[in-house]
Amino acid sequence: MNKNVKVGIVQMSCTSNKQENLDKAIQKVREAAAKGAQIICLQELFTSLYFCDVEDYDNFALAESIPGPSTDALQSLAKELGVVIIASLFEKRTEGLYHNTTAVLDADGAYLGKYRKMHIPDDPGFYEKFYFTPGDLGYKVFKTKFATVGVLICWDQWYPEAARITALMGAEILFYPTAIGWATTQDDATNEEQHNAWQTIQSSHAVANGIHVVGVNRVGVEAGVKFWGGSFIANPFGKLLYKGSVDQEEVHVQEVDLAKSDSYRVHWPFLRDRRIDSYQPIVKRFIDEE
Repeated sequence: MNKNVKVGIVQMSCTSNKQENLDKAIQKVREAAAKGAQIICLQELFTSLYFCDVEDYDNFALAESIPGPSTDALQSLAKELGVVIIASLFEKRTEGLYHNTTAVLDADGAYLGKYRKMHIPDDPGFYEKFYFTPGDLGYKVFKTKFATVGVLICWDQWYPEAARITALMGAEILFYPTAIGWATTQDDATNEEQHNAWQTIQSSHAVANGIHVVGVNRVGVEAGVKFWGGSFIANPFGKLLYKGSVDQEEVHVQEVDLAKSDSYRVHWPFLRDRRIDSYQPIVKRFIDEE
């Protein structure tokens, strides 16, 4: 039996004007809905430029409560259009406590909850530890009108443990709102290697867990970083059903059949053959020889 769902992704560039970015995202959600999308995912921190390129206290003014102004606007939009919206925002939890957070809004406009990014990077041009406290809500799934979705955020995508746990919680699709790119001074060979690794690791989560994976990245050049777009949708065996360009804004809608997961999991029974009795060492930072 088919369980078809139309997934929409919004790949866009951003400016320093927060309201402009929100308005632009709303317009692109409308475009996706007009194309038949039922679940629409926006990129990481879509209401602003990627501000983590510097450690600047003024950037904390970009944060907002969740629920808050942006989720209020998107809840109304979700209800009007009858779509699920996955929205990545800079959350101000209280004075001095901030998170990189994604809210999930159901097709009737209901706020289903949020996921706070668990893995926080700190690299040149990506100084996220300065801004974000690691997530404390654990891994999450959200039972929307159209599917049970799991949400992870950008740096989380490099960790198979996060994908596995979210899949074991019942996610039918994994969504990764993302902001990743390469330095404009970097050579082409390194660029290609990094981009391929990014796509490969996420596609491998689709294979290992037998579920669709959706990565949504931004485009544009910001502070010496070229965000490489390349948003994609992979089937439960890692086959790319769609891949976006590296430099153009795009709104794409892809129909996926969630019933395919059962077929792949039956024929490639990775979940059946897991040796859960042997995995205790995974909770250690490193396994030293004794």
